[in-house]
Amino acid sequence: MTTKPSEQRPFRVADMGTLGVIAWSGEHPEEEKDMAFLMAYPLGDAEGGPDASAEAVGALLHNSGLPVGGPLLDGARNPSLPVTLLVEAGQAVVTMPHVNAQCVVPPEWLAAVRDRGHAYFIMTTRAWPDGAPGVPVSEENLRNFAGDEETLTNATHCLLPVQRLRG
Repeated sequence: MTTKPSEQRPFRVADMGTLGVIAWSGEHPEEEKDMAFLMAYPLGDAEGGPDASAEAVGALLHNSGLPVGGPLLDGARNPSLPVTLLVEAGQAVVTMPHVNAQCVVPPEWLAAVRDRGHAYFIMTTRAWPDGAPGVPVSEENLRNFAGDEETLTNATHCLLPVQRLRG
């Protein structure tokens, strides 16, 4: 189906199946300090399998105005970006239209976010059944999936400023 950028694609949350989120930190290639990374991905367990999950995530991103394979979007320069990141009590919560996803983040991720004030968010349409929530993922498995060209080109990329609860 070919749609124009302004046309909405059919979307149902259930068509995505389970959405996983994983956090890690690592040295940015052009800088000396760590970057906090956060990636959301479908497990591919929707009724129609991985292809249906990928199509649903693609429709969500398209309908939200988030380009797949497009430029890096900077939430600090684009306050109308439909994705926000809340960090509180060792958790990262990503909110966007129709989706709220959260995960526990490691101390080094929190330190990188504290130093930078933002995290690098990736939401890929590519299914990753090995990344089930609550199941440990090896560094090698994460590196193989998160660093794979297919994962990265089938994703939207955003720098998300960190928001905190006001007390």
